[in-house]
Amino acid sequence: MAKMIHSMIRVINAEKSTQFYQDILNLEVKRSLNFKGFDLHYLGNDESDFELELTVNHDKTQPYILGDGYGHLAFSAQNIESLHQKAAQLGYRPRPVKSFYNDDELVAKFFFITDPDGYEIEIIERSEQYH
Repeated sequence: MAKMIHSMIRVINAEKSTQFYQDILNLEVKRSLNFKGFDLHYLGNDESDFELELTVNHDKTQPYILGDGYGHLAFSAQNIESLHQKAAQLGYRPRPVKSFYNDDELVAKFFFITDPDGYEIEIIERSEQYH
């Protein structure tokens, strides 16, 4: 059986991006690999083995074009109201917290936030469905 281990996104500024993911999701740099032309930074925490790989191409200075195929990365958190407030206080401009229903049943409580490179990040409150 296969196991998901990481997802990779390309970023312009490793320090700015790692600070965002540390501030919002408590992701720390687990390891970095430096190559001629690019660097890889693997972020994670004790909540999951899954890692977010940030790739920095040395010759890239302009923002990446994300296209219309990318959707978002999703993370779960215990108390999204306090996380939303923290993100706003840090100046990251999270969008409003929303509740998503199927008929009268709450499916998810969530908000979106955009990282420094324009990637959409969904923060979902932990529940039986999202843990």
